[in-house]
Parts: sequence; C-alpha cells; structure tokens
Amino acid sequence: MRIILMTCCILMFALPAKALEIAGVSIPESITGDDGTALVLNGAGIRSKFVFDIYIAQLYLEKTAAETSEVIAADSRKRMAMHFLHDKVEKAKLVEAWNEGFKNNTAAEQVAALQPRIDQFNAMFTDAKKGDVILLDYIPGTGTRVTIAGTEKGVIPGKDFNDAMLLIWLGDKPVNKDLRAKLLAAGK
Repeated sequence: MRIILMTCCILMFALPAKALEIAGVSIPESITGDDGTALVLNGAGIRSKFVFDIYIAQLYLEKTAAETSEVIAADSRKRMAMHFLHDKVEKAKLVEAWNEGFKNNTAAEQVAALQPRIDQFNAMFTDAKKGDVILLDYIPGTGTRVTIAGTEKGVIPGKDFNDAMLLIWLGDKPVNKDLRAKLLAAGK
C-alpha cells in the first residue's frame, strides 16, 4: 500500500501543470521574447463592455509586480496581449477606446506631446475579429512593437509612450477596475 501511495504521489508531481484557461483560450503562464528574455504572466482577465466579452488582456513582465508604479518604473521587456473574443470590433471603436484611455490616464500636456505617436499607433489598426491577437511588446531602448493577427505593423518609439499605453489598463481610470486588479494579481 505504501508503494502504491508513493507511486501516486510521484506521478501527481510529474504531471504538467494545467495552463490557465479563460473563456476557452489557453493562456501561457510564461513566454520567451524573440531575444530570449523570459516573461511571466503577471495577470489576465476579460475586458467586458455592457454584457459583451470583448477581449482577454494578458500582462507579461520580466518580474511580477503588484502595483502600477512597479510596472511603469521597470525599464524592462513587457507584453500586453489582447485576444479578441467578440465577433468584430471596428477600427473606429478601437481608436476611440485608445484615445479615451490615453486621455483618462495621462496628463493633457503629456498626451499633447505624445499625440504624433498616438496617431501613428492608431493608424496601425484595422477591424479586430474573434480570434485576432494584438501584441504590444515593449523593448527597452527601442519602443513598443505592435503585432496584429501575426503581422508586425511597426514600432512606436519611447518608453513614455509605452507607459501611457499601459496606464489605459493600469492607471487611476482604467478601462475596468476589476481587470486592472486581475492584471496585477501575480504580484500580490
């Protein structure tokens, strides 16, 4: 009986851990950047509007963080991933949401200074459909690389842009406070 119990315990620990799953989508608990940098899932959750699930947001960092200030202070690799669940989100709605998020979480004079880069960012988008994934990868010294549905669209220079963009989810007036809490969950 003792041998059977030990064998069961060994097999239990040998099984791979189940990946996090949200709305039927498997969320990796860690990823490796194209430069070999390991990033860990800091948190993930669903962005809903009214009764509709729009996308799953996933925040990956080199080191977990419990506070927005920690995420912003780190000049290290970061990824915000958006896996779309809704049938279709029109480009105009995406741009409107980006602009509102920047305005609500960044000082007006900083938004004015960032506006040419915000416009460049907004121009990269098309309609998003169910299953599309948007990757927003911050690369220190380079900027924010934007990849939409597997196609790299370009890079927006500056850490200041990435900081302002992340505040859309993590700032004082985030798209959703419950989502902000979930994105910062691993650090707690």
